[in-house]
Amino acid sequence: MITHLSVGSLGEACAASYLRDISYSIIETNVRTSFGELDIVTRDPDGTLVLVEVKTLSSPASLTPEDNLTRSKFFKLSRMATYYANKHPNLVPPSKGWRIDLISIILLSSPSPSSYKFGKNYFDVVHYSNIFL
Repeated sequence: MITHLSVGSLGEACAASYLRDISYSIIETNVRTSFGELDIVTRDPDGTLVLVEVKTLSSPASLTPEDNLTRSKFFKLSRMATYYANKHPNLVPPSKGWRIDLISIILLSSPSPSSYKFGKNYFDVVHYSNIFL
C-alpha cells in the first residue's frame, strides 16, 4: 500500500524526471527553509531559476492535485521561494530572475517503489509556469 509520504516522494521523482526530459537542470530537491520545504529547485533552459511545488494524487479523483494548493500553502510557498532566492542571489540571473512553477501529478497505477518505471503510461503531468502572475 502506498502511503501519503510515498505518494509525495513518487510525485516528486516523476516531476524531476519530467523536468529533466524537457531540458531543465535540477539544482536541489527537498530544500528545507525556515518556512518549510521547497520540492525542487531547477533552472529553466532559458536560464531562469525555477522553484517548483509538486502536488500528487495516487489516482484520478474529482479533485485535482493542484486543488490541494490552498491559500495558506500558496502564501507559505511564496515566502519560501523569496527566502531561497534572497539567500542564493548567485543562482538568480539578473536578466531572467526567478519564478515559481506548480507541477500536478496523477499516478495512474499503484506500482511498488522498487518496480516503478517512469513513463507516460504511469503518470499524468500538468505543468503550470509562473503561478504567481
